[in-house]
Amino acid sequence: MSLTIVSGMLDAFDPPFMQRALIAGLLLAVPLGLIGTWVMLRSLAFFSHAVGVGTFPGVVVGLGVPAIGPVVGALAAAGVLTGAVVGLERDERVRGGAVTGLALSTAMALGAVLLTTTFGLATPVEAILFGSLLAIADADVIRSAVVALVTVVVVGLCAQRLQSATFDRSWSGPAGARPRAVEAVLLGLIAGTVVVALPVVGSLLVSGLLVLPAATARLLITDVFPMLAVSVGLCAAEVVLGLAVARELDAPPGAVICAAAGLVFAAAVLFDRVRPRGRAT
Repeated sequence: MSLTIVSGMLDAFDPPFMQRALIAGLLLAVPLGLIGTWVMLRSLAFFSHAVGVGTFPGVVVGLGVPAIGPVVGALAAAGVLTGAVVGLERDERVRGGAVTGLALSTAMALGAVLLTTTFGLATPVEAILFGSLLAIADADVIRSAVVALVTVVVVGLCAQRLQSATFDRSWSGPAGARPRAVEAVLLGLIAGTVVVALPVVGSLLVSGLLVLPAATARLLITDVFPMLAVSVGLCAAEVVLGLAVARELDAPPGAVICAAAGLVFAAAVLFDRVRPRGRAT
């Protein structure tokens, strides 16, 4: 029975568009897993969700104005949202996610208005919000490879500074870790990864793949570097499973992938609750 299931999953990746989706998804698992770990450790889950939703109006504008294109539009929208949140949340009176929440709701509303009125696009909203297997092109695979390579290099070079700025921010500044610069780099990586992942996962659920595999890894692992590896591995497995099931059910891939990630996280929570704990001595 298990061999039949595996064979069926492999058959799902026979069409060229499924192969492109698989390659792009596996490449994206690298930055999603690596950055997602730091998103969890630095409590940036809400921000990552806001960036994903914040690309929505940019994608709509890019689709409505071919000279701009959805990728450039999404990058511009993610950049505006990131800059607004970083700049405005320096004000102590609006910290704690207020600006992020406002930006998220505004972007979602603006995207919906642009989609239905200004441009009158025929593109189904599900393709933008949840991703589409048919929308994945060779250019998306190339962009996925680039963002994966950049993330590996940057995270590798900044690993020590990221740890310092995350676990001891008060000490990291005087020690030369430059926490503000590290945070700016991390936020830039989040925005870039989110934009590149849009064709596979969609703007509404891309934060799920940034958060859920990393959150699962955090439940299972205590050391940072093994946590990074487990997060990447979980993300890759969930992408493969989600794409195969989405193909079989003719469902939006982003929704199925994130549902699979959610089920794995739920299983990890149950395991964490029942596994034996070491006795204090």
